[in-house]
Amino acid sequence: MDTGKELLFFFSALGAFNGVILGIYFFFFTKKKYLTNYFLGALLFALSIRIAKSVFVYFHPELPKMYLQFGLTACFFIGPCLYYFLKSAVEEINIMPKSWKFSLLFWGTLIVAAGILYPYEYYPELWRGYFIKIIYFQWFVYIVFSAFAINGIIKKIVNRKEKTTPSEMWFGMLFLGNFLLFLFYFLAIMGAPGATYISGAVVFSFILYLIISILLYRKKTDDLFLLNAQKISGKKIDSAEAIIISEKLENIMNDKSLYKNPNLNLQDLSKEINISSHQLSQFLNNNLGKNFTSFVNEFRINEACKIITSSDKLTLESVGYDVGFNSKSTFFAAFKKHTGTTPLNYQLQALQT
Repeated sequence: MDTGKELLFFFSALGAFNGVILGIYFFFFTKKKYLTNYFLGALLFALSIRIAKSVFVYFHPELPKMYLQFGLTACFFIGPCLYYFLKSAVEEINIMPKSWKFSLLFWGTLIVAAGILYPYEYYPELWRGYFIKIIYFQWFVYIVFSAFAINGIIKKIVNRKEKTTPSEMWFGMLFLGNFLLFLFYFLAIMGAPGATYISGAVVFSFILYLIISILLYRKKTDDLFLLNAQKISGKKIDSAEAIIISEKLENIMNDKSLYKNPNLNLQDLSKEINISSHQLSQFLNNNLGKNFTSFVNEFRINEACKIITSSDKLTLESVGYDVGFNSKSTFFAAFKKHTGTTPLNYQLQALQT
């Protein structure tokens, strides 16, 4: 290789290596263990494997075909990890829903089974034809889902009518970077002029170093990981306004039973009471001392307690779904957190009285 290609190889390969290191950091070494951190770490792992494959195969095409299979296999997890990363941030999800686990298990089982039954080494045409189309279609679908998950943030960044917070810019940047990465790889597959696999690796490296620079030079990074936990200087909303917001929340939650919607998020609730999501987040965090999830779960648990004490015909799992939880494990964990006991013990105590 000439000097230019050597520098390009070094820059791209280093980006993939640093992606793995940064993925390990988000998995194991961040001070606050948010679910978003774990999905971001998994996303960086998957992207780094995909990038490393592109780099080494581009500069050393004689390498074993197994490298190609590893790279394409990693693509199956980029889309889901991106979507769950953004979804968990927007909706403040800290316990992984059962549906997410099943989804990841499904994709993992599917791609591993395909790799064992039809290895790239013996079925290269199958991988280059059908498999790669399925992989990139799945990736694209999850990018669309991700766009809907942060639709409000994207509009805010594009319109510039409201000032964006550091966390909103952070998540918007990560989404845009993943979209550009997909676009470059897709154009390369379609044979677009000037589009090569190595261009995707270069884009990834630039984005990665931008992320690293933000982490290194920001004195505070906790506000980057949660969209709705913005405790700006711990400032409370004044008492008169706080009373109005509290009454609006109480009325709207009870009258419309909004808590029964398992997909309810901060943005939806703020629109219902005609205030900004930032103002609602500030009120919940600084005036009430709780985050959005805890606030909504209190209504869900109170309703669940009423149902459990009034009827023993429903299963505890169905009660959880009725009041707005999207999984049994999430319901049981929230119930114990708010009442200090399990739903079953609560039911037994109710029957004895």
